Amino acid sequence: MFVEAAAAAGTVRAQLEQDGPALARLGERIRALAPRAVVTCARGSSDHAATFAKYLIETHVGVLTASAAPSVASVYGVAQDLRQCLFIAISQSGRSPDLLASVAHAKASGATVLALCNSPDSPLLAAADHSIALRAGPERSVAATKSYLATLAALLHFVAAWTRDGALARDLALLPDLLDAAWQMDWRAALTELAGAEHLYVVGRGLGLAAAQETALKCKEACGLHAEAFSSAELRHGPFALLGPRFPALLFAQDDATRAGVEAMAAELAARHVPVLIAGAAAPGAVALPTPACRAELAPLLLVQSAYRLIATLAVRRGLDPDRPPHLRKVTETV
Repeated sequence: MFVEAAAAAGTVRAQLEQDGPALARLGERIRALAPRAVVTCARGSSDHAATFAKYLIETHVGVLTASAAPSVASVYGVAQDLRQCLFIAISQSGRSPDLLASVAHAKASGATVLALCNSPDSPLLAAADHSIALRAGPERSVAATKSYLATLAALLHFVAAWTRDGALARDLALLPDLLDAAWQMDWRAALTELAGAEHLYVVGRGLGLAAAQETALKCKEACGLHAEAFSSAELRHGPFALLGPRFPALLFAQDDATRAGVEAMAAELAARHVPVLIAGAAAPGAVALPTPACRAELAPLLLVQSAYRLIATLAVRRGLDPDRPPHLRKVTETV
């Protein structure tokens, strides 16, 4: 896990060097399609990437983006009206039966299917109308790392091409170096707080919610730490009551309209004697975790990259092997 996560910058660099013309053509086709809605379909870490896609597309393109429930197609066998919709299927393996059933139903219902997948010979790529290569290469660790970051980078590249956003494209060129810098960030202050923790909330908002979701999953998967992800807005609806001196919170922020609210929540929790760790911002009483400065759209990738290093180290500190979590397999095939 440690070695593969550290390789994410090289993966993204390869994407940017090799896929520019193909993404430009794809952007032209999707502009011509002018989809009335976007539907995402994924599981696990790939579904966290879909959360990122939702906020990215809705804030940059203004097109409604929603997550499909794969069981509607694979279990209930119901076809939905997806005419003039873009259906984005995201998977590392591209082999899960429920995902493939959802893609088949989407195509039969009139959708244009775009697949993001890390397996070049997968049935998902064969079934899609368009595809984006992730170029992450083999991953041996059960916990997906570089393929997840490659997916987010590909989504950024795709949206920049779709919208002809030259500023985003130029900033995206900085991402490999920023990922390298994020890998070197010193988050050891979090180890002391989390080494003996039994529970953790990971909190983000907007574009950063996907980073919170992914980090919480990896804490469970690799560290045996019960962690749940919440939007900073949703946290106040019940879950807020559980936080206390023995229940820490890790907050993520990016430099956009959501930052002030995340900082305010961090300060409020710290005042209640909740152990608070915050990355991407600062708040009185909270432990600040360093993060490279960047535009908001890139920040979730850098937060996750730093979190991956923390989690791989934390797993070992807690006496676990992050590459071989109990009861889990690399490829999960759900129906």
